[in-house]
Amino acid sequence: MTNSDKIQYWFDLAEEDLSIAKVVLDANKLIHSVFMCHQTIEKALKGIISQYCLNDEIPPKIHHLPKLAERAKLYALMSVEQQEFIKELTPMNVESRYPEYKKQIEEGLSDAICKEIYVKTEELLCWLKAKL
Repeated sequence: MTNSDKIQYWFDLAEEDLSIAKVVLDANKLIHSVFMCHQTIEKALKGIISQYCLNDEIPPKIHHLPKLAERAKLYALMSVEQQEFIKELTPMNVESRYPEYKKQIEEGLSDAICKEIYVKTEELLCWLKAKL
């Protein structure tokens, strides 16, 4: 698989996750929507990182969005708003999976908040694509 194929693979996954985020948002499954928003950005960043991978090397198996953005050599290029957004989105990956955190996260989510997260995710994905 060429680096171009790897990049396409990750971005295809990111697009699919974004569409799933919309479906579950429309179904009022808020925590699942923000989880998929996290997955969207994580996979897009891994797509960008894959252009720097040699041979069969793969992007790091981490979920911390600011660290991935640094590895993608994009964190410093992000606006303060984008940096803050990925910091806020990062806990939605792991913490939303565990009962002790899930309830706390769910209590902080509303339809309006999740719609805003979705829109910001969509915008950031477009920005990341433009950085290829």
